[in-house]
Amino acid sequence: MKIASCLLSVLCLLCFSVPDAFAQAKCIPAGGEALIVNNDKPSAKMEAVARAKWAAIEDVAGTEVKAGSIVQNFTLVEDVMKTKAGGVVKSYQVLDEFVKDDILNVKINACVVPSQARDAVSQLGLNNSIALFIPARKPGRHGDEFEENNILSETLIGKLTEQGYTVVDVAPTHAVDAREIEKAVRSGSTLSLRSMMYKFLSNLIIIGKVDYTISTKKGEDIGYGLAMPFNHVTVRLNYRILSKNNKTGGMEILTTGVEQAKGLANNVEDATAEAMKELAKDLTPKLLDKVGQYIQGNTKKIAVQVKGVNDLDTALEVKGILQNIVWVAGVEEKEMGSFVVSYPENTLYLANSIQQKGSFKIVNFSPYSLTVEYLK
Repeated sequence: MKIASCLLSVLCLLCFSVPDAFAQAKCIPAGGEALIVNNDKPSAKMEAVARAKWAAIEDVAGTEVKAGSIVQNFTLVEDVMKTKAGGVVKSYQVLDEFVKDDILNVKINACVVPSQARDAVSQLGLNNSIALFIPARKPGRHGDEFEENNILSETLIGKLTEQGYTVVDVAPTHAVDAREIEKAVRSGSTLSLRSMMYKFLSNLIIIGKVDYTISTKKGEDIGYGLAMPFNHVTVRLNYRILSKNNKTGGMEILTTGVEQAKGLANNVEDATAEAMKELAKDLTPKLLDKVGQYIQGNTKKIAVQVKGVNDLDTALEVKGILQNIVWVAGVEEKEMGSFVVSYPENTLYLANSIQQKGSFKIVNFSPYSLTVEYLK
């Protein structure tokens, strides 16, 4: 009896101790391509497979923003995948391979673990990319309804974009429902919002919900024999700014707030619109300040070693190029060809931005250092 009991226990352990990664791996087809340079097909195939792997990871993670739209050099992405997200693609098989017009195309079947795919994609999240979703409840002909694209969200998107931020308007994607946001704001839970970070490669999320109340209706007696000549509407916004904690990988609330504004007009709809305009005007500088504080707080020092800098003129030229890269907060020259760059993003994006200047070749990079060659 004891032996039978022991065998049963062992069987139970075997059943429940299968690694989660293998139990949940999802196998899907994916494709990639790469240019053949100097008849070097093996290198082209490696890059094409890297692209296909990453396409599979993005597909499984459910990203709305693709890495290829912000990272031009996929060998950099492949390096991130190896160093920070090792083991995401559990296995893959090349199903097809062909060359057309010096472009090598591959089709693979890749087995990816969804939870690890989301972690891998989150490694490419941008601190200066903001996912924004602030639906507004408004009066409609058949009762109240949610307006996901509204005066407030459009104004905020415009102002943030003017400041150089990459803003993702979540509303048109239908990735999140307005009622989900309403529930999240009311409960304070962030579980339903975590997917927004890897879907849109954003480390910063602004969510909120706008409600309205009719303070005074047109024609209503306001005393002394007088009637209200307009509809008086008050709009009230509850909002949260959430960010990714770059040390723990979890979400944290940067700030919460409640703002309100009033509007007057002949009808309720126009009065609500006027109130929304006032709300946008009052709220925008406060949000810009909070977002700016977050960016400054996440700036890190990256050592950039530039080969090919042998004289003062070249050093000044390179320093000027580095200083003009978006989101570079400062450049300090330690010695000839050796710089320290203050930057709020993943080193991957600094490497990508440097390479896009056209006169640099990336030699090596790590989370806190870069080696590049200046091709003057």
